[in-house]
Amino acid sequence: MTTSTGTGTGTGTDWAAWQESWDRQQEWYMPDREDRFRIMLDMVEALVGTAPRVLDLACGTGTITARLLARFPGATSTGVDLDPALLAIAEGTFAGDDRVTLVTADLKDPDWTARLPHHSYDAVLTATALHWLHSEPLADLYGRIAGLVRDGGVFMNADHMIDESTPRINAAERAQRHARMDQAKSQGAVDWAEWWQLAAQDPALAAPTARRFEIYGEHADGDMPSPAWHARVLREKGFTEARPVWCSPSDTLLLAVK
Repeated sequence: MTTSTGTGTGTGTDWAAWQESWDRQQEWYMPDREDRFRIMLDMVEALVGTAPRVLDLACGTGTITARLLARFPGATSTGVDLDPALLAIAEGTFAGDDRVTLVTADLKDPDWTARLPHHSYDAVLTATALHWLHSEPLADLYGRIAGLVRDGGVFMNADHMIDESTPRINAAERAQRHARMDQAKSQGAVDWAEWWQLAAQDPALAAPTARRFEIYGEHADGDMPSPAWHARVLREKGFTEARPVWCSPSDTLLLAVK
C-alpha cells in the first residue's frame, strides 16, 4: 500500500476488529448495507470487468475497497478521504497491499483531484458519504467526478436519497426503521456517538479522532435530494446514462455511465 495520508498507524492495533466494529455500527442504521455493496460490485463487473481501476470516494475505513478486492483480486483502488481516524483504520487494514493507495483530500477543495495518482478511473464508487454535502457543492463534485471517469466507465453513489413527494411513505418508513433501531439499541448495538467514544479511547486512534472532530464537528449537515435529482445532475455534468439500480425504502444506489 502507498499512502499520502500522514495519519500514521499504531503498533499492535487490531485493525480487523475496528473494521468489524465499524461495519456493525453502520449496519445499525442500514441493515441492508451489504446488499448495496453486492449490487454495486455486480454493476462494476457488468460494465467495466473484473480488474478495474477504482476510486473509492470518501472511503472511510475502506469498506468498499475491502469488498472490491475480496471479489476482484486483480482490481486496484485509490481511497480518498479527509477523516484522519477512519483513514488510520484504512491504513492499518491495507498495510503492505500494493493494490491500495490512500490519499488525504477535502472533496470541497476544487483541486482535490490533483492529489490522485491517476488521471482517470474505470469506476468511482461511494456509499453513505455525500449526504453531508449541500446540493450546490455536490453538483460541482459530480462535475469533477465526470472528469475522472473514462469513457464507458461508471460512477455509483449509494446514499440516503429522499423523495419529498411521498411524505406519508417517508414518515411510515422512518417510524418503522427507528423502532427497529431502538430495539437493536436495547440489545447492545453501538451507535455513531458511542463508536467515536470508543475510538477516542484507543491509543492508536485517540489523536486522529481528536483531529477528526476538529475538522467535522459532531456531524455534518448536508442535503439528501431525490434519486431523480442525482440522475438529472449527473447527466448534466457529462454522464450519458443515470438511474437507480437498487433501492431500499430510504436509500438508493444510483449508477451513471460516462
